[in-house]
Amino acid sequence: MSLIDARTRWWALGLLSLAQFMVILDVTVVNVALPVIATELELDRAALTWVVTAYTLCFGGLMLLGGRLADAVGRRRTFLIGLTVFTIASLVSGLAWSASALVAARTAQGMGAALLSPAALSIVTTTFHGPDRNRALGVWAAIAGAGAAAGVLFGGLFTAGPGWEWVFFINVPVGLVVGSLLPRLVPAGRGGRSHVDLPGALIAMTAVGTLIYGLVRAGDTGWSGGSTPFLLAAGLGLLAVFVVVERRTAEPLVRLELLTRRPVAAGNMVMLGASGLLLANFFLNSQYLQHVLRLDALETGLIFLPVALVIGVGTHLGVRVVARFGGRPAVAVGFGLAAVGAVLLSQVPVTGNAWSAVLPGFLISGLGLGATFVTATTTAMAHVEPHDAGTTSGLISTGHELGATLGIAFVATIASQSLRGSGPVSGFGAAFTAMAVAAVLLAGLTAWLVPAGRPPATDGPVFAH
Repeated sequence: MSLIDARTRWWALGLLSLAQFMVILDVTVVNVALPVIATELELDRAALTWVVTAYTLCFGGLMLLGGRLADAVGRRRTFLIGLTVFTIASLVSGLAWSASALVAARTAQGMGAALLSPAALSIVTTTFHGPDRNRALGVWAAIAGAGAAAGVLFGGLFTAGPGWEWVFFINVPVGLVVGSLLPRLVPAGRGGRSHVDLPGALIAMTAVGTLIYGLVRAGDTGWSGGSTPFLLAAGLGLLAVFVVVERRTAEPLVRLELLTRRPVAAGNMVMLGASGLLLANFFLNSQYLQHVLRLDALETGLIFLPVALVIGVGTHLGVRVVARFGGRPAVAVGFGLAAVGAVLLSQVPVTGNAWSAVLPGFLISGLGLGATFVTATTTAMAHVEPHDAGTTSGLISTGHELGATLGIAFVATIASQSLRGSGPVSGFGAAFTAMAVAAVLLAGLTAWLVPAGRPPATDGPVFAH
């Protein structure tokens, strides 16, 4: 996109990042408001679960299709369609009069987000080149990490202030501003291919959605309880079917050769681990602060404010480390810091001050994981052709959602007794300890998998296998 001058590129990045911030915010912002929503709309437990799950299922399940559409019909067009759907659905969510209306609106929000997010990352990747691309992806990574933390803060602020409806209403003016300004900054462009593999898209959506729902159920019933094993097995089976279908399709949804590229595989592995550890951190700390230390929604949100800032610092440092030394040291140190933070959090007391009991470990983890998000995006996106940028964006965005759901399910089953109130602290300590072990394993695995050396600093993408 050489037609965009330098200043315009950075303004476009700001708008795209603002839209992505909304999308990531809505993953966590609703959780803090759920008790109030349940009371005012008279939601039962099943309806409450679907208020969160409907968004996650559609967001994660449709992102591969969203990325492929960005490549096929145009990045800006796909982004604006997704933004429009997301904004309208946000308005309807705030105006919801019943459980069914809210769940339907949240479903539409997820669909819009699945089009918006990979298209936006694809625009960023094809607009910036060389060192500027690494800086731009660093900003994008900061949004991915800090947006989830800010969601807890904003959820507390809106719930305690103007009302839970503003959790959704806040997206409307943002969507209108971004939608009106972005077409002036980013040219329309054309898609690279017109054909979209609808059978592959349907199978991929069903497979990813089934896996995400199975992971959500695992957090509630355990890995062997209820329908969880069948859902996870069905999801993995559908992924195998997806591979078979893609091999036989002339223009597949995802070219399997793309998945075999080491940088793409490494970037997705880093994203899976980073988002899993970060969202598990948010989930456990939020539960501990509210149910053990008895903080209200606003007080809990305020604890998350410095964490969001530190994640931004971590991504800035990560950009510098990646640019100078490459991705390997960034992921090794990043996951190493996440392990140190989890060890500190494993000592959380039955009573105490949140700022001293929780914040030190939380901040150290956030600093390290901010750097790993940078590595995930720069590693995966620096080695793809422009016509595969949307598909790769969809892959790494799907990894973000799968990782987040997996991380929460993983710690929820370990800390289940504490979450039910029968073991105030021991379950939290065990879950944080398990996170520390997972972070150490990820540090070793991803440091080996991420290609050695710095990402390319050329005017165009470099292709590596």
